[in-house]
Amino acid sequence: MTQIDFYFHVENKLQMACALSAKACARGMRVLAYCADAEASQKLSRLLWTSQAVSFIPHCKPGDPLAAVTPVIVDHEGTEPAHDQVLINLRADWPPFFSRFERLIEIVSLDEEDRSNARARFKFYRDRGYAIQNHDLSKAAQ
Repeated sequence: MTQIDFYFHVENKLQMACALSAKACARGMRVLAYCADAEASQKLSRLLWTSQAVSFIPHCKPGDPLAAVTPVIVDHEGTEPAHDQVLINLRADWPPFFSRFERLIEIVSLDEEDRSNARARFKFYRDRGYAIQNHDLSKAAQ
């Protein structure tokens, strides 16, 4: 069963997605960052290029010839995922293919609409019997 983690009270969702992607890559895991649209995918891609001072986080689009061997895939279409390890959901709704992944990460910002959407996703997962781990980042900042 998919392990689900919610990261709450995040100031910048894309920066958190970069940090979590880097952490997963350091552990030898592959990531699919599922963005809301093409613009969000481009923003995340730019951040992945610049998020680390001495390097970048290797990433590409799902249709790239190197997708099968690239640690991070940045997608907004939800076509056939190249792997099934870590899914970072950056969309307002739940990804219809989330259950094929070992781990799903939900990042929730301080925005009230985003929080409301996250509550609906949380309820959706909980009502289907998934165990959910919560990570309150407001406490980490104190």
